[in-house]
Amino acid sequence: MDESPTLRTVFISDVHLGTPGCQAEALLDFLKHHPCETIYLVGDIVDGWQMRRRWFWPQAHNDVVQKLLRRARKGCKVVFVPGNHDEFARQFDGIHFGGIEVAEEAVHVTADGRRLWVIHGDHFDGVIQCAKWLAYVGDRAYGLTLEINRHFNRIRHRLGLPYWSLSQYLKHKVKRAVSHVNDFERAVAAEARARGFQGVVCGHIHRPEMRMIDGTLYANDGDWVESLSALVEHMDGRLELVHWQTMGHGVRNEDPARDGRLATPGEWRGDHAGGTRSPGPVPGSRGVGGPPGAVPDPAMSRLRWH
Repeated sequence: MDESPTLRTVFISDVHLGTPGCQAEALLDFLKHHPCETIYLVGDIVDGWQMRRRWFWPQAHNDVVQKLLRRARKGCKVVFVPGNHDEFARQFDGIHFGGIEVAEEAVHVTADGRRLWVIHGDHFDGVIQCAKWLAYVGDRAYGLTLEINRHFNRIRHRLGLPYWSLSQYLKHKVKRAVSHVNDFERAVAAEARARGFQGVVCGHIHRPEMRMIDGTLYANDGDWVESLSALVEHMDGRLELVHWQTMGHGVRNEDPARDGRLATPGEWRGDHAGGTRSPGPVPGSRGVGGPPGAVPDPAMSRLRWH
């Protein structure tokens, strides 16, 4: 596809190129079907932590890099905001490589004039800031969980069962993990509000989410290890959280109550101003379509905010 832009902006993060868990083929498919004017790479695109331990770089990972460079050459604005796993790039703040701009943080102005703060988010993670060694231990444990999960899901696939994520299950069942996520989201939104922004776009915690927190938009574009999600901006400034679905890649929604539902501006301002109740379905609504031949996805989460 890759024709004239159909979207104004695409935000992706936590691709973790250089790791076996990276879903590079799914990301390539998503990028192919979502030409846009601007791409924000919101950190942890390349996993430097993992690559220091062992080299893993299949052709699909190289293809992702080439795809992004090609987009930049063809006039798409590509901004790379490094995260903690690719923090080596933070020393190049303000430098352009192959048409890709490196920025420690960025400000994005939507088509309807809202100012969004774009950061990876690791600076709001107490584990990263206060006990980095613990973050390394957690990263190894996460990698082990993904490895176990891959073998487990091979068996499920043979049995005709859908994908199931062990790490996502643990994140949502362990009270301390849930509390950590909530604290992170509120801290990021509060800082964005204090700096005068209408919202913030981040990644880091591998949990796609879009909701209002005390009047400030919190948007996490998720990851390309498990969630296969991105935040997109339509030409009129509407924001949409998309979970991508391709052949062989199942979609895992964190909140089943939101499956296939679309939030109107009023519903976001009311139900999602720090609350948890999901909006009802909007008659006749639809989101960004998948590729031809894609598996029908009744669980596609398409949440919009105006």
